Order: sequence, then structure tokens, then C-alpha cells
Amino acid sequence: MSTDIGELLWESVPFARTLGVVFDAVSEGRAVCHVPDREDLHNHVGGPHAGVLFTLAETASGAAVLSVFGDQLARVVPLPTTATIDFRKLATGGIRAEARLLAEREDVLGRLDAGERPVFDVAVDMTDAEGVPVATLSITWTLRPNRP
Repeated sequence: MSTDIGELLWESVPFARTLGVVFDAVSEGRAVCHVPDREDLHNHVGGPHAGVLFTLAETASGAAVLSVFGDQLARVVPLPTTATIDFRKLATGGIRAEARLLAEREDVLGRLDAGERPVFDVAVDMTDAEGVPVATLSITWTLRPNRP
């Protein structure tokens, strides 16, 4: 499933491909991705730009969402609605993001089936090449019903 989700995201989110996001593992409600160190992605202090960190985290969270709700794409579009990022340490080198869904599939689909537009959170932990924590994100997602 990891390869399929990574390919789907590379096709539907070209910016992830532009940054060179690598999908390391995707399983039920979890995803691990990384971006290799590239000088053209650095900021003014020599580490990956904040936009790179955010995009990597958002991409990992999307993969985690698709691992649970990918079979619902005929009736919904998963969309992030809000995100909070906490920069903890200057990032250097390659960056790794590990995302985990903080909701139960049955609960989210139950709300969707009841006519609600469900919202749920995904937590993302980011580390540098040495495994040092550099940022955490909380991303709220929704499943928007497809328009007829």
C-alpha cells in the first residue's frame, strides 16, 4: 500500500515530487517520509526552509489519512483545514516526518454517514538526520463529500 499511496500523492500533489519527498513506510494510520538534504531547499541559516518542513509534514499526514480513508475517495476528498507547527530546533541535513492519525476510522465514517463533515487530527513528529527532534505539527483534516 505504501507504494500506491506514494504514487497517488506524487501524481496528485506535484509539489511533493518537486521537493523530492520519499515515502519510507505507510501503514494503517501511519506514514514516514523524508526529504534528502538539498542546498536549493535551504534557508538563510543553512537548513531546510520552513516551507520544506511544512510540506514534508503535510505530505506525511496526507499519506496517513489515505492509508485509512483511501477507499472512500469515490465519495470524499480529504483536505487539511488547519495546521500548527512548533519549531523546536534548527533543522539541518535531511529531514524525516512521522505522521499518525489520532482518530478511529469507524468514528470518522460514522459522522460522515450521519451527514456531518468529519474533522480529525494527525500528529507529525519531525527529526533531523541525527534523529534530533526539530518540529512537531498538528494538522486537522476533513473528509469533504464529493459534489454531484
